[in-house]
Amino acid sequence: MDLSGLDYLAAAGAAAVAGAINALAGGGTLVSFPALVAIGVPAVSANVTNTVSLVPGYLSGTWAQRDDLRPQMARGRPLLVAAALGGIGGSLLLVSIPSHAFRVAVPYLILASCGLLLFQDRIRDWLRPPGADRAGSPDPADTADPSSGQAANRRAVDAEAVNPEAANAQAAHWRTALLVSVFASAVYGGFFGAGLGIMLLAVLGLFSAEPLVKLNALKQALSFVVNLAAAIFFVFSGKVVWELVPVMAAASIIGGVTGGRLVQVIDATLLRGLVVAMGVAVAIAFWVA
Repeated sequence: MDLSGLDYLAAAGAAAVAGAINALAGGGTLVSFPALVAIGVPAVSANVTNTVSLVPGYLSGTWAQRDDLRPQMARGRPLLVAAALGGIGGSLLLVSIPSHAFRVAVPYLILASCGLLLFQDRIRDWLRPPGADRAGSPDPADTADPSSGQAANRRAVDAEAVNPEAANAQAAHWRTALLVSVFASAVYGGFFGAGLGIMLLAVLGLFSAEPLVKLNALKQALSFVVNLAAAIFFVFSGKVVWELVPVMAAASIIGGVTGGRLVQVIDATLLRGLVVAMGVAVAIAFWVA
C-alpha cells in the first residue's frame, strides 16, 4: 500500500489508544479498526492487521496486571486453553464465511454482554442454588476470620444445608458452563475483537465473586491468548498489511502498559460504568457505520 507519514502516525496513535482501552476496559478495536479503514486499508485486511498489531499491547497490559493475575492462574489455565481454541475457531470463521451476517449481530452481542455486566450479581444469585459453590470461587463469607463466630455459624449452616455430592456436581456444572462461555466469547474475539474484553469481563463476573479489578487481570490474559491464537493464523492468511504492524505494535505496548497501571487505581464501580459505556459506544458505532 502507498501510505503517507500521516497515515503511519494515525495508525500508531489509534493503536496506543486501543492498547490502553483494552487493558482498562475492552473495546479498543473500536478506535483502531476504523482508523485503519479511514487510511484506506480494506475492511478484512484492517481487521486482520489490527489483530496482529495489537497482540503486544495485550501482552504488556497483562504484564502490568500480573500481581492480580497470579493468584487466579490455577483456575485460569483451563480458561486459557478454551480461549486459544476459540480464537483459532473465530479466525477460521472470518476467512471462510461472509462477514456481513455476523457483523449484523455484533452490536446485539455487545449490548447483551453489557447487560450481563450490569446485572451479573442478580443473575448469579438467581442461577446459583443456595449454598452451592460457584465453580470453585470463594464465597465472600469464607474470607472472614475462620475463628469468628460468623464464619463458624456459616460453615455449620452450609454443612447441614448442602449435600457434598450435589455441591460437587453443581461446581462441575459451573466450571463447564464457564469454559463454554469463554470459548464462545473467544470465537467472537477471533472473528472480530470489538467488545471482546467486555464480553469476557461479563462472563467472568457471572462465575466468580472476585472484585472486578482482579477479574480484569484475568480478562486481559484471556484476551491476549485469543488474539495471539488468531494472529498466528492470520500471519499466513496473506491479508496482513505488514508495513503498519511495527509502528502499531510498538504504540500498543505503550498503551497497554499505561492502561494496565491505571486500572489499579480506578474504583470498581467506575470501572464497571466505564466498561458498559464503552460497550454501548461500540454498539452504536456499528449501527451508524
